[in-house]
Amino acid sequence: MLVELIVENYAVIDRLRVRFHAGFNVLTGETGSGKSILVGALGLLFGGRAAAEMVRGGSDRARISGIFELPESGGLRAKLEEAGLAAEDGELLLEREILPNGKSRAFAASRPVTAGLLKEIAPYLGDIHGQHDQQLLFDRDAQLDVLDDFARLEIPMAATAGSHGLWRQARAALEDLDRTEQERTRLSDLWAHQVKEIEAVSPKAGEDETLNLERRRLQNVSKLEENASAAYQSLYDSPQSALAQIRTARKRVDELGRIDEAAMKPLLESMRAAEIALEETSFALRDYVGDLEADPARLDHLEGRLAAIERLKRKYGPAIADILAFYDTTRRNLDTAENAEARRAGLKAALDERAAAYRDAAARLSAARREAARKLEKKMERELASLAMERARFRVEFSEGAWTARGYDEVQLLFSANAGEEPKPLDRIASGGELSRVALALKTCVTAASSAPEGVMRTLVFDEVDAGIGGKVGDTVGRRLKQIAGGNQVLCVTHLAQIASFADRHYVVDKKEVKGRTAATIEERAGDLRTEEIGRMLSGSLTPEALKHAEQLIRQAAAK
Repeated sequence: MLVELIVENYAVIDRLRVRFHAGFNVLTGETGSGKSILVGALGLLFGGRAAAEMVRGGSDRARISGIFELPESGGLRAKLEEAGLAAEDGELLLEREILPNGKSRAFAASRPVTAGLLKEIAPYLGDIHGQHDQQLLFDRDAQLDVLDDFARLEIPMAATAGSHGLWRQARAALEDLDRTEQERTRLSDLWAHQVKEIEAVSPKAGEDETLNLERRRLQNVSKLEENASAAYQSLYDSPQSALAQIRTARKRVDELGRIDEAAMKPLLESMRAAEIALEETSFALRDYVGDLEADPARLDHLEGRLAAIERLKRKYGPAIADILAFYDTTRRNLDTAENAEARRAGLKAALDERAAAYRDAAARLSAARREAARKLEKKMERELASLAMERARFRVEFSEGAWTARGYDEVQLLFSANAGEEPKPLDRIASGGELSRVALALKTCVTAASSAPEGVMRTLVFDEVDAGIGGKVGDTVGRRLKQIAGGNQVLCVTHLAQIASFADRHYVVDKKEVKGRTAATIEERAGDLRTEEIGRMLSGSLTPEALKHAEQLIRQAAAK
């Protein structure tokens, strides 16, 4: 329930603060005084869209604040806890700021939130119904929304949406296969050629490095033999070789050892180790020279192999690893192209299976909707009878349309105000007053169906629901709004004295000039002041007859 609303620098409102109460609250005033502006401000707290023109000229921002009384438990508190928000003393503060550039900020419980979160929690707090909503009833999708809101079919709707998503995925996969099949067919010859070309060479990872080393060795056999032989001669084979020199030196040290064994023994051991190392190195060089052999045929083979690998590198990548990666990808593409028909058969079978699952889910949803539609028809006719339309008939007509996440149902709401007339689509209703009463009856039925099980008092706002309604019908509408207010807080913007006379609380919105600028004000009227306002609504001036008529209306409303 809305406890308090504060509006600052919003449209023609400078600063306005008003406390509302449980029951039936009406807002009246001259046309253009700002009544609907207050409703628009409340709509922003329910997540409505902000716009730059909402900011009062010369202000750096508009600000709307609302304090709502919350139930002790239920879905709203759970959603607030999920968002990390906590109500204080059983009340929730919602705020919205709009900047001159049209950007806005939202707050809940004094913490920044998104406008999307305000929109999520709005159904727990209340609902706004205005003339725009009546025009929306001409739209087929909006009519389906009304039926679904009344029917409360969350489980079959979720099942249908899930089945629809799976069916769309399968259809998209099959369409993608069909769309790319021609391209894959064109490319398959190229892929086959590329796979065959790489397989003909069959390069191995790191092979080019090994081949290059072997090629370099074969290209330089003479130089290798010449240098290795010279090294062997220097170390071992010539009279002046290093090995001959160290052997001569070792004999000298051996003679020294006969005189000074302790000093020479370590030196002899070192020289012996050096002699052995020189022998081993010399023998290795001898064997290396012996193994060297020019092999022109092998060199030609290496040159050809490396040239083949180089050609693949120029086409498919700078390294053998890139060639092999390209080969794997191309091989998979070719396999896919060769197996496309088998894949298509599998995707078609999956699509048929998911289509059948969707049809089953959508059929169950449609059956539940049709059952709910019959209930809505009966309830609507009772509601319309309570609004002085005892002969009215209301029907929900079904047809099958495109497959959507909401099922395949298309509905059209039909209405007839008089006996003997066939129900017709709502957009063919001639009377604005009839449409207003149909819209009010629908809102009443849907609101009753969606009431929280714990009996939470929600704020239901009716903005000029009396459009096109005369005095007698206004009396029945006022009485119906009074009944709705028995379990909800009702805020109603009206121009009809007959409706206003049923109010528990009466607020008057007016425009005044303050310091050369127009500003909207609001004040609660009671007693004689309320009688005067209703008298003004009846005749436009406070004549004795108007005041007397106003008193009579108030007494009659209180007695009903």
